[in-house]
Amino acid sequence: MYRKQVRRRRAVLVLLVVVCLMLISISIGEAKSGPLYSVQQGISSVLNPIADGADRALKPARDLVNWFDETFDARGQNDELKDQVAELEEENMALRDAAAEAGYEKELEQLLAEPAVAGYDAVEGSLIGRSFTAWYSVMTIDVGSSDGVEKDDAVITAQGLVGRISEVNGGTATVDLITNDGNAVTARVTGDGPMGSIVPIIGAPGKLDFTLIQGNKEVEDGDKLVTAGFSSETDLAARYPADIPIGEVSEAIPAEQEQRQQVTVEPFADLSDLDTVTVLTGGPA
Repeated sequence: MYRKQVRRRRAVLVLLVVVCLMLISISIGEAKSGPLYSVQQGISSVLNPIADGADRALKPARDLVNWFDETFDARGQNDELKDQVAELEEENMALRDAAAEAGYEKELEQLLAEPAVAGYDAVEGSLIGRSFTAWYSVMTIDVGSSDGVEKDDAVITAQGLVGRISEVNGGTATVDLITNDGNAVTARVTGDGPMGSIVPIIGAPGKLDFTLIQGNKEVEDGDKLVTAGFSSETDLAARYPADIPIGEVSEAIPAEQEQRQQVTVEPFADLSDLDTVTVLTGGPA
């Protein structure tokens, strides 16, 4: 019984294949006026409107799907662009910092080559001790009078002014940092700006105050300060050579009525992380 069913199915399959081949042959050789062609045209005329209607009906759904795809793609591209912009901004800031640091170092190199400092001898020293105060305002270096170091000599780094020599021994010296209480520096704003005095801010370690300002121009955020090269005290007139970078104005509050302008300065030199320094000794008689 089972074998008969298999033989019957095979016979039907063979018959369908033969019929299909016959229809294909007739369709190829038949003219457009033939009956088979007419049947094809009739079926097409019935199904084409249905297909067109289905296509129109499904078009909004396809458009919605495409809109979602395009929206998600756009959002993904937007996120990628935001990430790229953030990375570029970080790189830009890093480049600016590097350029600024390079500029300060170049400025100091140029300073050491200028006639105003040409009469000084540069003595390199290393930090061997620091005060245990909260502000680290005093430190000890491993060069002294045997190296030509004298009291009141200026002490600098590649970034700018550090302080002055306050005590000298044969092989060591004590440096009062510019943040040390009572250690004032006469300064001016670069570019023909106002002049005044740099003093430490009590209770704000590492901060400086630009006070006793003389000049018609207001000090602004970002202004750079250098040593003025003189002092109101005659015995300290040569304490700091002129034009040594000191720091940058981090906050400038405009003056009100008779009150002076309040100016806060950030030192260029990192006074909390010093390793080696340069002492400018000798100088004009």
